[in-house]
Amino acid sequence: MSQSSSKFITHPNGQITHVFDDKFVDPWKPCETILIQHGFARHGAFWYHWIPVLARHYRVIRRDARGHGLSSYPSHGDKYDYSLDTILTEIVDTMDQLGVQKFHFLGESTSGMVGEAFAAKYPERLHSLIICSSPTFLPEAALSLFSFGRSSWPEACREMGSRGWGEALSKVPGTVSVPDEDYVKWWISQVAVSTGEGLAGYAEFLSSLDSRPFLEQIKVPTLILAPAKSAATKLEEQEIVQRKIQASKLVVIHGNGHEIYVEKPEDCQREVLEFLKNLGKSG
Repeated sequence: MSQSSSKFITHPNGQITHVFDDKFVDPWKPCETILIQHGFARHGAFWYHWIPVLARHYRVIRRDARGHGLSSYPSHGDKYDYSLDTILTEIVDTMDQLGVQKFHFLGESTSGMVGEAFAAKYPERLHSLIICSSPTFLPEAALSLFSFGRSSWPEACREMGSRGWGEALSKVPGTVSVPDEDYVKWWISQVAVSTGEGLAGYAEFLSSLDSRPFLEQIKVPTLILAPAKSAATKLEEQEIVQRKIQASKLVVIHGNGHEIYVEKPEDCQREVLEFLKNLGKSG
């Protein structure tokens, strides 16, 4: 049955996760599920333009990360373990509550790092892993850039607020590379859906996340969509990732910045659909 809905899932630790759930597959046909995890400061709605393409063939879950979009975030004093294990467990619980045992994980930017850890720790839950414009860690230069003159990246989110932080990032070359001014205004307004405090907590988590130790443990089929001109991850880094993940394929997407899923959506979508189609043939 066709569906398009917005849902809220409450985890055992009390946090709430918001998801978009879309499927427009012919009702008599079985289908697999794709989980889309957005990059920092974005949320599920940023992937609206992928739904007509993917949801015709797959059930597509767009999940707002902790502290992003309409998902909750821990307040000061909460006994919340803001760790990789917690984040991964919440993803597992999200899919459990949605009735999905096995799925394709599409992680963009920093969520590709989360996806790599998930693939290493929960291989039985994945058909495949797709990473898009994903660094493996955030070096000091990136943390300094995201701080915009404040004492740290999390403090920049708190002091500037989500809108102010988004406005600052949008002016950095190689980040939001779509030249349409109306899109940039919309992009900033959507970053502002999250709160500065919500983003700050996740920034703290990402600041120490390093997916490099997980790469050689990944055995699921993996597609790497590598941006040619990202300010956040160099092509050489993507090539190292490809060499370390055994069953991986790297495709270079020739855009002008980091957000190739927006700037070059047709190229990215074509590669994703071809990758998934070939998995079906080999399976």
